[in-house]
Amino acid sequence: MLLNPEIQSSIKKCVLCWLATASADGQPNVSPKEVFCTEGDSHLLIANIASPNSLRNIRQNPLVCVSLVDIFVQKGWKLYGSAEIIENVHPNFESWHAPLYTIAGPDFPILSVLRVTVTRTAAIIAPGYYMRAQTTEASQIASAMESYGVHPRA
Repeated sequence: MLLNPEIQSSIKKCVLCWLATASADGQPNVSPKEVFCTEGDSHLLIANIASPNSLRNIRQNPLVCVSLVDIFVQKGWKLYGSAEIIENVHPNFESWHAPLYTIAGPDFPILSVLRVTVTRTAAIIAPGYYMRAQTTEASQIASAMESYGVHPRA
């Protein structure tokens, strides 16, 4: 089980993920994605809304890394794996499109689905946790809220 309950819970707290791809000649590309969800315990689904560079790179080199970070706690996960582009003619398109459409709604047309088969995970932890002994998740949240000018809901 690569995407265990801890990782899945963390992913649900993220508002963006960052998809890293590379072209056939190794040129990297990192692209933000805002519509994504897990599928089972070994796949991540990402909506292709406007990703021509990502699609081109995946067609040339399907190896990807997806980074997801909770901006308040400043922790998250890197998901390594292989991506496939699921077009609307694929027999399973509707089942993989449906949970993404629930997130995106009609305002963001999903052109295709990027289905990442996760082969490895690694934690992302902000350096502050290692640099200052007094750093806690609560202190990171307070610092991030101050930086972003936001306040907890009442």
